[in-house]
Amino acid sequence: MADPRHCDPSPIVRRLWPSDRQAVLDYFCRLDGDTRASRFMGHVSEAGIRAYAEQAMTARGVMYGAFLDGTLRGLGELRPATAGRSSYYLGPEAEAAFAVEREFRRKGLGAALFQRITQAARNRGVSDLHVRCFARNGPMIRLACRQGAELSRDGFEADGALHLDHATPLSVWYETIAEAFDFTLSVTQKRPDAVPGRDAA
Repeated sequence: MADPRHCDPSPIVRRLWPSDRQAVLDYFCRLDGDTRASRFMGHVSEAGIRAYAEQAMTARGVMYGAFLDGTLRGLGELRPATAGRSSYYLGPEAEAAFAVEREFRRKGLGAALFQRITQAARNRGVSDLHVRCFARNGPMIRLACRQGAELSRDGFEADGALHLDHATPLSVWYETIAEAFDFTLSVTQKRPDAVPGRDAA
């Protein structure tokens, strides 16, 4: 396991593309049991994790990753609340989900991912963004509250609701430029060496 003290202290936070498929799979498979349970709000088997990672790249919505020293260490997802046919417009309500590997927390990765997710949601027609987690998940609750979410609790679950402003031509233009930069980074950023014995794609 990489020593977080020896990693590049400057994270790269960018949109994830189909070419990041293996990095996404490796990331989900590295998550410890508690982090998996918090992310999926319940136990998920190794096979379930792999199946989810495979479909996540093509599911409707958008994903962002936080990289340290070329390795994906945090991941945020934006998913629509209802089905639809548009690959861009997500509708008025959506849900965000985040997880950062335990050894790489408290480095601002979650906040950076949250910022990209809210920007993407706003530009895709989302007015109500929800973050659901266990009520005992203090770090996620604090992160949502720092972003302005209104928190409600129901038994073992908590919901942070964030009400977003409408998109503007400037916000859409800014995201277009950011995503072009993201794509360039996905092609040029340093990637770690392949792990010996890793399952073939």
